[in-house]
Amino acid sequence: YCATFYAYNNSSLGGSITTSGTSTAYNTSSDYRLKENAQPMTGALSTVNQLKPCTYNWVSDKSQGKGFIAHELQAIIPEAVQGTKDAVDAEGNPIYQAVDASFLIPHLVSAIQELSAEINALKAKIGA
Repeated sequence: YCATFYAYNNSSLGGSITTSGTSTAYNTSSDYRLKENAQPMTGALSTVNQLKPCTYNWVSDKSQGKGFIAHELQAIIPEAVQGTKDAVDAEGNPIYQAVDASFLIPHLVSAIQELSAEINALKAKIGA
């Protein structure tokens, strides 16, 4: 069974979820025709150095996890987090924040590129 679910923002396609066999793809629209003023990312290493990855145990079953605390990540890369810290509904029940780690990828790739450039500059300096 294959299925595709499309998500629209007004009349523009925002993304899709596609299933095929045992795989599922979560797609965000990224076509160049949907973008303008594209510039190389700068300062990503500084951003990545502010991140606070951690290990933890889930309250529900005590299983181990690795990742980020949503509100801490939101302070550094807001687009990676949905929701508001400590939000509750009308009955006082928690409305939990969620993280979309795909928004970290551009920062991580750009930080690796910055590190690579620094390493190459140091190699050139020492003649390696």
